Amino acid sequence: MRSNKTPRRRARAAARATLPFVSVNVAMTADGKLATANRRVSSFSSPRDKEHLLELRARADAVLSGARTVDLNEVFLDPGSEKYRRRRRRRGLAEYNLRVVASRRGTLDPGAAIFTRPNSPVIVLTTERARRRLPALRRAGAEPAIFGKTEVDFRRALAWLRARHGVKHLLCEGGGEINEALFTAGLVDELHLTICPKIMGGRGAPTLADGAGFPSLASASRWRWVRSRRVADELFLVFRKHPGGGAHAAGRLSARRARSQSKSERRLR
Repeated sequence: MRSNKTPRRRARAAARATLPFVSVNVAMTADGKLATANRRVSSFSSPRDKEHLLELRARADAVLSGARTVDLNEVFLDPGSEKYRRRRRRRGLAEYNLRVVASRRGTLDPGAAIFTRPNSPVIVLTTERARRRLPALRRAGAEPAIFGKTEVDFRRALAWLRARHGVKHLLCEGGGEINEALFTAGLVDELHLTICPKIMGGRGAPTLADGAGFPSLASASRWRWVRSRRVADELFLVFRKHPGGGAHAAGRLSARRARSQSKSERRLR
């Protein structure tokens, strides 16, 4: 029986088969902030939202976060209590998820709390800029992997996670710059968004997607609402990538950035 997919759609599906399904989970204030401008307050959601986070981790092969989040907070990126580890086993997953930290310069503190729980590997996605820091990370128990000269090439990194570690479902927990990099590269499939009844304000406070962003409304990533529910004063939303929703534009934007980065690197040589 012939497939009704066009060659372009078949090629796109084949490319996606080499990458994990990527979910982004974010709790934000009603004005769209992930933390205060000084980053001292980043946990403000309810106990129900914390349960939601662990429920999502219980479905993922790996959990991704940025080095700043891991350094500034007591973050372990693990599945939590036996209740959630049991759920993982029932789903046929490893009892403990793989933990992934992204850091352009490899500045993750070797004394960070994440290294005190050696239940699963800690992968550090980094760049050539981090070479001097790699020995310290390895001594702390991390497995650093280089993808790019000055910026992490997340498409290559995610393909490597799928091929090397069997990661089929990756849960990203931010921060804003990592989210933005994944969105603009067209790598995010699902967005879980918890809106909390607080106003943080702050021009420099982190948001859902920081970084350079999309250059125009036409190139912006498009999403479709899947479901929502209210629990007390919090709103839990789920979005899926809109069919064709900015994927080509994101790919072109990513390619332009890569060319620009390559030119800059040549000028620096």
